[in-house]
Amino acid sequence: MKRWIKILLVAIGILLAVLLAGPFLVPVPPLEDTVPAEMLADPDSRFVEVEGITIHYKQMGEGEPVMLLLHGFGASTFSWREVMEPLAAVGSVIAFDRPAFSLTERPMRDTEAWPGYNPYSYDVQPRLTTGLMDALGVDSAILVGNSAGGTVAVLTALTYPERVEALVLVSAAVYVGGGSPPLLRPLLRTPQVDRLGPLLARGIRSQSRSFGLSAWHDPSRIPPDFWEGYERPLQVENWDRALWELTRSAERPALAERLDEIRLPVLVITGDDDRIVPTDQSIRLSEELPNARLAVLQACGHIPQEECPQPWLEAFEVFLNQLD
Repeated sequence: MKRWIKILLVAIGILLAVLLAGPFLVPVPPLEDTVPAEMLADPDSRFVEVEGITIHYKQMGEGEPVMLLLHGFGASTFSWREVMEPLAAVGSVIAFDRPAFSLTERPMRDTEAWPGYNPYSYDVQPRLTTGLMDALGVDSAILVGNSAGGTVAVLTALTYPERVEALVLVSAAVYVGGGSPPLLRPLLRTPQVDRLGPLLARGIRSQSRSFGLSAWHDPSRIPPDFWEGYERPLQVENWDRALWELTRSAERPALAERLDEIRLPVLVITGDDDRIVPTDQSIRLSEELPNARLAVLQACGHIPQEECPQPWLEAFEVFLNQLD
């Protein structure tokens, strides 16, 4: 019996050693063929420093209302390309890349560029959003958030209600998504998993096309420039490490129990075939917000502003007219 106990203890010791030391033996090769974000900028790209971070944004139109567009996970200003110009006909439109995505600066924890707070955490997102408004001289705006951008829009309305005129929540991730599960957070923050994080983030590249296909009701309608626009940011330096920082630091904000605090006018837009944030959750959101209207777009998926831009714009226009 003593012999078997000794063997078991040795086996446990070896297993623990592998678990504790093994990840540090796995090579994490540097990314190849990456470039600074500025090298991928479009002619209409603009950059501004907010809270020590260089934010990439695009702006069209002038005057009021001001519409501030917040994209979802894995997206960027590119996801608003179909609707920015039409919206600019009625006011000022600003779309920006949230931290960890596209051309906005990706500060790293182990460098002097780290701003002294975690720019990838959800509780900082409202501060950066209103900081961008300050930098651009915007007192208040209509926040338009798609998917995880809808999460940020709701958080901003709860944190800085005086800065938000209205909300347009497009397939907003209020009840699902929006951060890592609580049980996983301690594991994600261990040195072992943290070391492997960039490799885990790189695995998303292989899943990006299947995710993109699931975001459309009819993938046959995906335009030729769609994949290039979404995959282009994967050429930016440190995209893998920034995506890992977002993953390890994102805690799901408790929004469902606070919806009754939002008294602003709200438009909830969803496709009738949203497979990422199920349509019934957007319907539920419209019912639980005190002052919300609902638009369900037919034959449309998770990113209706791209797949169904004309019906999306029509629903938005009706909502704007009701605000007057």
